[in-house]
Formats: sequence, structure tokens, C-alpha cells
Amino acid sequence: MNRIRVAHVGLGPIGAAVARQIAARPGFKIVAGIDIDLAKVGRDLGEVVGLGSRAGVKVSAGLVPAIRASKPDVVVLCTGSSIKAVLPQIEAILGTRTPIVSTTEELSYPGHTHVRQARQIDRWAKKAKAAVLATGVNPGFAMDALPIALTAVCARVERISVSRVQDARVRRLPFQQKIGAGLTTKEFKRRVREGHVRHVGLTESIAMIADAVGWRLDRVTDDIQPKLAAVTISSEFLAVDPGYVCGIVQDGVGYVQRRPVIRLHMEAYLGAPASYDAVEIEGSPPLSMTIAGGIHGDIATAALIVNSIPKVIGAAPGLHTMRDLPLPSFYGGHAGPRP
Repeated sequence: MNRIRVAHVGLGPIGAAVARQIAARPGFKIVAGIDIDLAKVGRDLGEVVGLGSRAGVKVSAGLVPAIRASKPDVVVLCTGSSIKAVLPQIEAILGTRTPIVSTTEELSYPGHTHVRQARQIDRWAKKAKAAVLATGVNPGFAMDALPIALTAVCARVERISVSRVQDARVRRLPFQQKIGAGLTTKEFKRRVREGHVRHVGLTESIAMIADAVGWRLDRVTDDIQPKLAAVTISSEFLAVDPGYVCGIVQDGVGYVQRRPVIRLHMEAYLGAPASYDAVEIEGSPPLSMTIAGGIHGDIATAALIVNSIPKVIGAAPGLHTMRDLPLPSFYGGHAGPRP
């Protein structure tokens, strides 16, 4: 059985989680690790990502030289949420003619908000004869691909509502910081204006759903409010006193002919009493689905990256989304050769 050779670019918390899943599955082989953090460069990747054993691969700072030397079948790119920030990295990787699976949220469905960059990446990918996909638990699954899949049994769809509520105490520190935990309300509002505190992806998810069901959007709104702690609440990384921000409440709404037809509601804060994911579809038949306990964001994001790799390797060249690729499923490599 041939194993899929994987190069990891970006070894922060999510990049490390992906590497740990890759290392645990016999269908994959880690062949390179790349990061700009000098504290990681030169060390064994297994030590850097917390495998508990050596991976036999040293972390490098040189993106293109490491890829050319290791000859991976795919590159996992976990370096940023913004398309503009990762664009040079995508260009460099595609210059090596290697497919990419990325966690970049704005790249998950960029045709609504980043048309020019999406077209450029698609041209690069087709020239390189390689596929590119960005995915994760959200955007990528919980608030877009999952509700889209549920509409397959509907004869009529009138409205779609998705709610995702998470106790952020189980999430990584960068996520807790991204939702503003520990800030004052004044600091929270300032960082929202600067774009540093927010969930990236509601607009992309709304656009994906609308395109899937054939709705032409008039506009999309994205409202962000702070969730304040009523009592002192602590996570592994920080403590929040009463009156300070413990997380975020964010609502995205898509309108068709001035009617709100897609509503995405997200709450992520330290101490949420009940985590869950829920989808409500008004139509024929009406559907209601709740995942009690919710989908663990960090585990699921890493898993979606890993499980999408075989689909990306087998895909036509170009920029893809979770809407147009075949449905991913768990892939461990046990059943036979790679696709």
C-alpha cells in the first residue's frame, strides 16, 4: 500500500493537530515540516507537535526548498485566516506543482468576497495541474456543508437556520483570544473594528448555502457582540472576572428579496452551559437536527483537513470548495491503495 506523502506548512496549534492525526494513520507519511518560528526550526517535527516520539523529519524555515526536497503528494497549509496573507505561500507551493489543503477560512468559499484572488489561485492551480481546497469544521462543515447535505431530502426549502454554541474552555488559546476572552467591552469593540476579534467564515458559509440551493443574495450582514462573564470563569489558559468579555455572540444573515432566508448564529464563550450544533430547515419536509455536545472544533478541523486529502489529490486541477468535491469521509488508509 502506497502512503500519501504530506508536507506540513505552519505548525501552530491546528497545524500540529493535523500532523498528529497524520502520524497516527497508516495511510499517510509525514515528509516535511515548515514553520517561520525559529524556536521550531531544526527540531524534530515529532517533538514540535507533541507526538511523544520522533518523526524523523526536521522542521525547516525554507518553504520551497523543503517541498522540492521532500516531494510530497500534498501540502497542508495552516498559516492564516486571510486570503491576502496566504496568497504568496499558495503561489510558491503551486510553483512546485503540489496540491494544497488549507485551513484559510476566507478561502473556503471566496467567490462572494474575494473574487479576484480566487480567480488568480484557480489560474495558478490549473497551470500547476494541482487542486486547492480550504476547509475545516467552520467554515467547511458545521454551518455550510452539513445543512447543504440535509436539503438533499427536501422538496422545498424556504429558510435555513444554523446554530453553533461552544464552551470555549476546551478550545486552543488562539481561539480563546480570537473570541475576545479576557478583554474589556471597550477593548472588544476596538478589536472587532480592527478585525482581530471575530469568527471568520459566516459570510463564506452563507454564500455557499445560497449558491447550493439556488438563491441570489441581496445582501449579507455579520453582527458581532460580546458575551460578558457573570462570575469568574477560567480555562487552562486564562481567567475572566465578572464584567469582562468571556467570548463572542455572532450572527450572520443572508437576504433574498429583502427576506432573511439564511441565519447563522454562533456563540463561543468560556463556560457556555451546553455545547451543541443545530440545523433547522423550513420546507417540505421540515427538518430539525441537533448534535448534543457539539462538534469539537479543533479535533474536527484537523480531521476534515486529513480526510479531505485523498479527494484533493484525486480532484481536477483548480480551486475547489466543499460544495464541488466528493463528500469526504474518514480515511485511514487500511482498505487499499490511495485514490
